[in-house]
Amino acid sequence: MTATFSKEEKAAMRAAAAEAKAAQQGADLEAACLAAIAEMTGTDKELAETLHQLVRTHTDLRAKTWYGMPAYTNADGKVVVFFQAAAKFTARYATIGFQQDANLDDGNVWPTSFAVTKLTAADQDRLVELLKKAVR
Repeated sequence: MTATFSKEEKAAMRAAAAEAKAAQQGADLEAACLAAIAEMTGTDKELAETLHQLVRTHTDLRAKTWYGMPAYTNADGKVVVFFQAAAKFTARYATIGFQQDANLDDGNVWPTSFAVTKLTAADQDRLVELLKKAVR
């Protein structure tokens, strides 16, 4: 069986290669993150802007892009949290995901990504709790 990648997956791989090159050349990684958010539309853009503001206000994580998506790294440069727009892979919801460097461990089972269609004030409070826990 041969593995085939969708055009969206191929675009994400190209974006990752370009991001690595840009980082090596000292590019402004936060500007790239903000540009990725600016390219979004509708709910995806609103959600990404909200996440960006929450991360910037409540953590010391650094913004960048990761496979073309807004992402936030720790001091070691490891992605802790990312935002995947619904439009990225033609999904019905956006995703806020946490990578293994997030300190979210809670027993034997814990969530690492969340489907998101809207962020109410209560949702934002919960997300801030998770972000703070992730960077402990």
